[in-house]
Amino acid sequence: MTAFRARLTDVDIRRLVKAEDEDERAEAAHKLCRSMERATLDPADRAAAQKILRVLAQDAAELVRRAMAVTLKSSDLIPNDVARRLAADVDSIALPMIGFSPAFSDDDLIEIVRAGSGVRQTAVAARPRVSRDVAEVLAAEGAETAVRTLAANDNADLSERSLAVIVDRYGGAPEVVAAVAYRQALPLEITERLIAFASDAVREHLVTRHAVTAETAIRLSQFARERATVDLVDQAAASADIAGFVTQLNARRALTPSLLLRGLARGQMTLLEHGLAELANTPHARAWQMVHDAGPLGLKAIYDRAGLPPRLFQAFRAGVDTWRALQAEGADTSGDAFRGKMLERFLTQRPNTSRDDLAYLMERLDVPARPQRMAAA
Repeated sequence: MTAFRARLTDVDIRRLVKAEDEDERAEAAHKLCRSMERATLDPADRAAAQKILRVLAQDAAELVRRAMAVTLKSSDLIPNDVARRLAADVDSIALPMIGFSPAFSDDDLIEIVRAGSGVRQTAVAARPRVSRDVAEVLAAEGAETAVRTLAANDNADLSERSLAVIVDRYGGAPEVVAAVAYRQALPLEITERLIAFASDAVREHLVTRHAVTAETAIRLSQFARERATVDLVDQAAASADIAGFVTQLNARRALTPSLLLRGLARGQMTLLEHGLAELANTPHARAWQMVHDAGPLGLKAIYDRAGLPPRLFQAFRAGVDTWRALQAEGADTSGDAFRGKMLERFLTQRPNTSRDDLAYLMERLDVPARPQRMAAA
């Protein structure tokens, strides 16, 4: 018999269960559960410990059952039958177990959700991990508080279908919309739907943190309210299909010289290449070659073919030269640090461009780098 099992004598168990003072029994239960959790148990020790837990789970004193639930809420020592018994207890005992215990299966958790208690649904939604199956039931049947908690839990595996259900059910609830909007990753379709419901502040977060379609970006870029305004340069940089994005910009007459110059000054060379290719009706590979490899006249040729105004050419020339110089210095042209350095160096050349464009670029100098965009799930 190990030292641990020697301490778990029948006398200890009788003293724990039959002591008349509930506070004393609760304190004894707490100490015993803590000892169990900290000990290294072999299979026989574990079976003995779980036998005691089954006794404690049936104790008439709420304090004793709560001491066990709180002390072992995250422990794998609790067997499934004990966890289920405690989950059916009063909230002070059930909630710690429901919120943390690894003893529950997905079916157990779905059963708890479908029992209909909002506070217990919320405990399930806040668990350190919520599986896709459980999240789906919560999204479809959970109370508003539970669904908001689920949406705010980035460790909840929410499928696009579940997110769509949440938007269907609670699109009119600002706190739920905000919780979904601030998830680390969102599918494009969900982002687009949320924009219609979101407040200005949440909408601003959506369009800067997550990609939207060109059509939506253009529509929002024209909003009169400042907070709703979308920076099309940012959206172009975030687009997974820059060629398609640029084509849509051009179809809606938003592919302007100003936009291309602003993008170039912020280091978005890909936007310039695809923009020139689109406007000049030239394959991107050809446009790339003329910008980068065709000598001093290549940029001028593609620029003129694109129909851009002659008065802005020197500003574009300065931008391309600045980009090349930084690339030659070994700068990583894909990062925010590069974009900031590119913008600073471009502005020191006092480019001949419009007052509005200069004001925009100066304002961008004061905007801190945004965190890396997460890919949509």
